[in-house]
Amino acid sequence: MGMDAIDYIMADRAIIPAEHERWFAEKVICLPDAYQPNDSKRPVVAEPPTRVAAGLPESGFVFCSFNQNFKILPAMFDIWMRLLKAVDGSVLWLLDAPEVAKRNLRREAEARGIAGERIVFAPRVDSAAHVARHALADLFLDTLPYNAHVTASDALWAALPILTCPGDTFAARVGGSLLAAAGIPEMVTDSLPGYEALALRLAREPGELAIIRAKLGANRATCALFDTDRLRRHIEAAYEIMWRRTQTGLSPQAFSVPPVA
Repeated sequence: MGMDAIDYIMADRAIIPAEHERWFAEKVICLPDAYQPNDSKRPVVAEPPTRVAAGLPESGFVFCSFNQNFKILPAMFDIWMRLLKAVDGSVLWLLDAPEVAKRNLRREAEARGIAGERIVFAPRVDSAAHVARHALADLFLDTLPYNAHVTASDALWAALPILTCPGDTFAARVGGSLLAAAGIPEMVTDSLPGYEALALRLAREPGELAIIRAKLGANRATCALFDTDRLRRHIEAAYEIMWRRTQTGLSPQAFSVPPVA
């Protein structure tokens, strides 16, 4: 926040690597798992609609990104259009947007040699229905320089694999944090060329993608990302360390919270 009134920020090593700490006014508390809290008691994902009911083609690979459209920058959009060009019959499924945004995105797709109708917009629905329809997509493409946050957790809860590429800032590193805590760190790439290459490989190798999806679904009940009580214990441990320091007159200091059984 750039102000002295806030002593600490809770993060994790994926979000704030040690070499980035000097850029924060706050002292960094490094949690053992992902910094982001999730509700382990949220309802089980409902049955999805059919692809046709969702406005998608019955067959073909569905790339999706349910991030807000203002997170879509030209470099990432270029990659997505190259993927559509390389994967016959594929579509890009985006969250609904104002008409002007939809026109602009389809115009930019056509400028890159992709028919505008290959971008499909998902209408706004309630949260349960939105999470359920993730099952219709094959691969979630994260954005850079601002990753999906809660949007990513929704996709992972629905067992939809996410592909991400971390950047240099907190907002650009959330995807890597969540994927590691969900038990599929292999979906974190180290460059945009690597991101594009892996997306293309997974679109062409459905067996490999199916293994990742099954792993994600199996991990949901046990992974750190959706273990609310585990995060609660780590945060309480952090509070105790902070409290002891202030009670003994010590100034705020960065520290790591050891994993709590």
